[in-house]
Amino acid sequence: MAIDAVTRVINRTDSQGKYALGADLDEIANFFSSGEARIKAASTISANASAILRQSVSRLFSDQPDLLSPGGYSYTSRRYAACVRDMEYFLRYTSYALVAGDTSILDERVLNGLKETYTSLGVPIGSTVSGIVAMKSVVAEMVGGEAAQQTNRFFDHLAQGLS
Repeated sequence: MAIDAVTRVINRTDSQGKYALGADLDEIANFFSSGEARIKAASTISANASAILRQSVSRLFSDQPDLLSPGGYSYTSRRYAACVRDMEYFLRYTSYALVAGDTSILDERVLNGLKETYTSLGVPIGSTVSGIVAMKSVVAEMVGGEAAQQTNRFFDHLAQGLS
């Protein structure tokens, strides 16, 4: 079950039968101090999701035009639509993880079994990671500053989870 950073600390310290001290409280303080940047980023993603997807898809296919060629994975409108749909899922779940300040949402709802599924379907993992990196770049340009640092952490988690 995906949880927020505060609940994660409380559950961890409770399971150990101890009080939240030191690093535990630092983790909670970091969650709150980064909250404004995370909310700014999530709000920007929500308000600009279509533009983010359009720019990200454009960058992906500019860098890898062979994907759209006959025999390429995104050749045919059905495969192209599936690619865009999956990128939209990645973007949406990244915004949820941002709000919670916790990557477990991505693990549970996106990454759990995805690499194996993509491999069995012949979806190119490297191209999928390139699409995630393109989204990371587009979002970082839109939100800037600390909000970009926050979003980068979650996009990097997705990319690493598929690599």
